[in-house]
Amino acid sequence: MKNLFDVTGRKALVTGGSKGIGRCLATGLHEAGAEVVIFYNSTYPEDLLAEMAKSGPAFHAVKCNVAERSSLDEAVPKAAELLGGRIDILINCAGINRRYWLEDFPLDLWDEVINTNLNGTVYCSQLVGKYMLAQEYGRIVNLASMNTFVAGPKMAAYVASKGAVGQVTKAFANEWGGRGIRVNAIAPGYIATEQTLPLQQDKKRYEEILARIAVGRWGQPEDLLGPVLMLVSDAGSYCNGLVMPIDGGYLAR
Repeated sequence: MKNLFDVTGRKALVTGGSKGIGRCLATGLHEAGAEVVIFYNSTYPEDLLAEMAKSGPAFHAVKCNVAERSSLDEAVPKAAELLGGRIDILINCAGINRRYWLEDFPLDLWDEVINTNLNGTVYCSQLVGKYMLAQEYGRIVNLASMNTFVAGPKMAAYVASKGAVGQVTKAFANEWGGRGIRVNAIAPGYIATEQTLPLQQDKKRYEEILARIAVGRWGQPEDLLGPVLMLVSDAGSYCNGLVMPIDGGYLAR
């Protein structure tokens, strides 16, 4: 029987691919047979490139700040060139959070979150979409969040950005679904990463969240890989416009 999750020979771009969830998804795609380009913003991921060079297809890194359109204008064509002029898979994983009460939220930091999480996702999809539309094939997975559905305290900019990511995923899916492109989003629950460290270190909040997770544990980045592989492979060929919670049952309570 054909392996429906096989992505051998596919060309993938993962934003925010040097750490956390993005790193896990990039390495998982590579292990599943895809040639991968990651976008990184600050630290060159020398260790990751060395590890990925040991086996499998090529693995590349391109510096890009997805919050800046000029940076994306340079980085996306560079990624396409490294991938031989084709981009089959895009994972919009780059994201940030800034924690302030709404009455004190600095507007420059509000803009930083929106520009990274929402505008970066939209503009990168537009640029990559030019390749996908020309080849009449593409798979895009955006990173939504539990905060696409609920609103955590001191996270208003993040909540606004991730709510919008969920909706714009549906907009892209509606417009591009009939042109060979499938656009979906995953909405991770509470995943143990550097970004959620403040919540993990807040004992009261950590226990409140844990009590609502039906499977009884916080998630790990690896918990997201299977669903993403489904969405970008033939296994998910009829999936379009989904915002898929991967939350251990958090939203079920």
